[in-house]
Amino acid sequence: MSRYLGSAFKRSRRVGMSTLETGKELLKRPYGPGQHGKDRKSKLSNYGIQLVEKQKMKFVYGISEKQLKKTFEKAGKLKGIHGENLFKLLESRLDNIVYRLGLANSRNGARQLVNHGHINVNGKRVDIPSFQVKPSDIIAVRENSKEHKSMKEAVEKLNKTVDYVSFDKTKLEGTYIRLPERSELTHEINESLVIEYYKR
Repeated sequence: MSRYLGSAFKRSRRVGMSTLETGKELLKRPYGPGQHGKDRKSKLSNYGIQLVEKQKMKFVYGISEKQLKKTFEKAGKLKGIHGENLFKLLESRLDNIVYRLGLANSRNGARQLVNHGHINVNGKRVDIPSFQVKPSDIIAVRENSKEHKSMKEAVEKLNKTVDYVSFDKTKLEGTYIRLPERSELTHEINESLVIEYYKR
C-alpha cells in the first residue's frame, strides 16, 4: 500500500490544521503551501469543504483513502452516531493506541513499531497496525523489544496519557480502558462533513 512520503508540514498547511497534533507545522507559516499560499483567498464549494475535512481525518490518522472508506462503512453498521463511531474506530486502531500510550512520538512511528512486531496485545504478538483494540485489552512491548532506542526516548518524554488509556512506564504495558468520548478528541475535524462527503 502506498504511503505519503512528502512533507508533513506542507500537508498540514494545506488543510489548515496540525495533523501531527503538535502545532509546530503552523507556527511559522499559518497559511497554505506554495508560492501564492499566503495570498490565496478562494472560497471553497460545499464539496471542497467536505473534501478538506475528509483529508484532515485521513492525514491525522495516517491512513489511506481505501482504509478510511472501509472504516466509514463499518461505522455505519454500528449503533449510535455515524461520525462519532467513525472516530472511535480510528482511535481503536492498534497503531493509534500505541501512539496514545506514548510508546512513539508519532502515529507513523507507532505504525512502524507494530509492523516490526514489537507489540503484544493480550500476550499475543500483533503486527497489523489496523488491528481493532477493544476496551480492557492490554497492550505491551515484547520482552526482547524493551531496549528499543526510539521507544525508550518516547517514553522518557512522556508526561501524561489521554484519559481512556493507562500506562505503566516500568512494565512498558498499557490498557485501553474505554472508548473515547467525542469531547476528548480533536475539535478541528467536523466528522459530520466527512459523513456527508461519503454519502454524496
